[in-house]
Amino acid sequence: MSYLSRLAITNYRNLVSLDLELPPGVVVFFGSNAQGKTALLEAVYTMAIARSFRAENEREVVNFQAAARGELALVGGTIQSQGSQLQVYVGYQPMPGDQGEPGQGASGLNYSVRKQIRVSRVRRTASELLGMVHAVLFSAEDIELVLGPPSGRRRFLDIISSQAEPMYVKSLQRYQKVVQQRNQLLRLVRDGRAGSEELEFWTGELVTEGAWLTWRRHQFLSRLGPLCDEKHRELSGPGGDFSLIYRASVPVADTETGMEANFREALAAVEARERATATTAVGPHRDDFDLLIDGVDMGTFASRGQARTLALALKLAEAAYLATIRAEGPMVLLDDVLSEMDSARRRRVLEQASRYQQTLITTTDVELAHGFFAGDAAYFQVEAGVVTRSAADRS
Repeated sequence: MSYLSRLAITNYRNLVSLDLELPPGVVVFFGSNAQGKTALLEAVYTMAIARSFRAENEREVVNFQAAARGELALVGGTIQSQGSQLQVYVGYQPMPGDQGEPGQGASGLNYSVRKQIRVSRVRRTASELLGMVHAVLFSAEDIELVLGPPSGRRRFLDIISSQAEPMYVKSLQRYQKVVQQRNQLLRLVRDGRAGSEELEFWTGELVTEGAWLTWRRHQFLSRLGPLCDEKHRELSGPGGDFSLIYRASVPVADTETGMEANFREALAAVEARERATATTAVGPHRDDFDLLIDGVDMGTFASRGQARTLALALKLAEAAYLATIRAEGPMVLLDDVLSEMDSARRRRVLEQASRYQQTLITTTDVELAHGFFAGDAAYFQVEAGVVTRSAADRS
């Protein structure tokens, strides 16, 4: 089993200087709002997915004062995994820019960042880091997986698939570049500056990558669905059947070859629309999946309480799935979700999460965690970006 034994953070949001030794098992970080608890889990999750889960632009994670001085921001640590150590570091070097430069955005930040990743001192790309460290994050915003737009559900699929299968993220990156290039060419064709025959190459690339991604997503959801139903029953007790249905914009075939044929047919059917809008109309970037209870779409009919339970079941299923594909389970990160649950559901979630080698929990109310774990957890107080081992760590 794997766990984070050391966490080092420099100039990451309000965490200016942090170096912690962490034990396996349950670790609770508590404190008032806006003290740095979520930033701490954000940093840990970055070591797994190679980017922030909540920043629109990665320069946002660099402490503003440090960026003004041109200082490096760094997230890193040591992962104990199957008897060996993996040292992962993600660095952000601020690069000065001119006031008003394109992309500056409403934040007024007039710099970009150059990111560098090293794993056990070897430089790696973001796609190479994915899959080396497995982690699952629970946050209050996960309710959007049920009630929110398709983009959030696609991102969920892409993150877990990339952690599970290194080839997935490489194919996804190629596909995204193909869509961008094809859309540019569609605009040129619409404006009479390029011929239709020039689209054939990019259409071929779109079919190859898009068919594979659609096929893999379909296979993944077929395995995740039963786990979701199992976890939902563990959280809520006997009740309706929970299932996931992939809503692909290209009909799913029985084989990958059949998927490519279906993809070409789907593109032919939307050719006129694509020429008019200059956008690629079908493919994985347009897909979604439904969450159903007894065949009823919960994205439309779930209450907020139901949606929160479904999102938790989805995340617990993610953790269980990742545990099945390796000989070790993922790190589990719970970001301020305890206060929004009733006591029975809180107990069930904590029982599930604490089955893994390491669970990191943030909360504003330490008694919620202490009431369940008592002395079987390590407790750290977070205040104004400073993290200290707490007297709440008592037996």
